[in-house]
Amino acid sequence: MRVLAAMSGGVDSAVAAARAVDAGHDVVGVHLALSAKPGTLRTGSRGCCTIEDSHDARRAADILGIPFYIWDFAERFTEEVVETFVGEYAAGRTPNPCVTCNEKIKFEALLEKAMALGFDAVATGHYARLSVVDGVPELRRSADSGKDQSYVLASLTAEQLSHAMFPLGDSWKTDVRAEAERRGLSVANKPDSHDICFIPDGDTKKFLENRLGQRPGELVDAETGAVLGRHTGVHGFTVGQRKGLGIDAPAPDGRPRYVLSLEPVSGSVKVGSAAGLGVKVIEADRAIWPSGKPLTEPTECVVQVRAHGGIVDAVADVDSDTMTVHLREPLRGVAPGQVVVLYRPDAEGGDIVLGSAKISGTR
Repeated sequence: MRVLAAMSGGVDSAVAAARAVDAGHDVVGVHLALSAKPGTLRTGSRGCCTIEDSHDARRAADILGIPFYIWDFAERFTEEVVETFVGEYAAGRTPNPCVTCNEKIKFEALLEKAMALGFDAVATGHYARLSVVDGVPELRRSADSGKDQSYVLASLTAEQLSHAMFPLGDSWKTDVRAEAERRGLSVANKPDSHDICFIPDGDTKKFLENRLGQRPGELVDAETGAVLGRHTGVHGFTVGQRKGLGIDAPAPDGRPRYVLSLEPVSGSVKVGSAAGLGVKVIEADRAIWPSGKPLTEPTECVVQVRAHGGIVDAVADVDSDTMTVHLREPLRGVAPGQVVVLYRPDAEGGDIVLGSAKISGTR
């Protein structure tokens, strides 16, 4: 096949491209320029998509002997990922920008351009397993559970997955680094990027305040309605947050307070005890089915609400593109705007992704 290898400049995408070459495909490497100011996006192991990263990707492509290009997707990344991220926080929701980037940039914008240029597939360094069973794509957890990225890929459609390749799905990260070393790739020991790529200093609250300004409101006790303090904007909080609330006095029982809910219209941030965080039912909409086959009846499954964690058994009841998920055990810190992913346990290892949806409410 003609394969477009998305090369971020890290070790995973470099080895994924190398394996696509080894498999006999006609491979072309491409690095996505996602920022109008790429020199500002890396601080040590934080951030990505910098000039340094593009140089690392080019050097890897040279060693592999494949053509290499840089495509400027900065405008679309800003519109689809950064502005969506800011808008979601302004609305009192907690988004996952990696899910949005995979959906809107790597497997919509990039795949669309690749198909127009005659490529058959896009290969990335994601840790997830992908196969075709009876003509239907099957997305599963990776062999390395600690690096599994099926959660952030669960918003992809069957059509997109039919043109995707994840060469690292059956590998462990330690083995990938060792392979990169054997291949003479200079990125073999390059640190993985962490947190949100467009906030390299990790200060999300400051980033949002610079974009949204201050929107003062009250910190309110969820049980009594008492005003406990004031804040500069609901975008500085997320459900489940304990630190940085700015409340001088401890709770009457001496235990920590947590953010329980956000009301962006009134500017109210409701706080309470840990007991108020327990969620038994998740409501979600905009359901996506990676296999192309939506659930049609209540289904026993395993759900995940964060990229690493928030996993519990559940029953999902689906109506068109909305779903109600009844959890077997309560989960804490579940926030509107997050993505809930449904998995079917697989006896051979690697749970199978059934579908995903955006959380609209909890109870």
